[in-house]
Amino acid sequence: MNDARRRDLALRGRIGGLALSASRDPHEYTAAARCAFLARFEQQVDPDGILLPYERQRRALAARRAHFARLALKSAKVRRERAGRRDGGGK
Repeated sequence: MNDARRRDLALRGRIGGLALSASRDPHEYTAAARCAFLARFEQQVDPDGILLPYERQRRALAARRAHFARLALKSAKVRRERAGRRDGGGK
């Protein structure tokens, strides 16, 4: 697939997403996905389901925060590498 076609498809997808957001509440149509995403962390911290609900929720929140912190670290490393290449590798 060529670059122009890829950009057209991305733009069409963006238009569709914006049109959907304009006609409906995004929290309604993303609720199931959000629930599944959060359940993933609860399953991760308590695979046998033996913790009390408040403790499972506390640990799941910590696991979620750690997940996003790892993503932020990866993003920072990539940005730093890109900036170094753009500057010609200088310090």
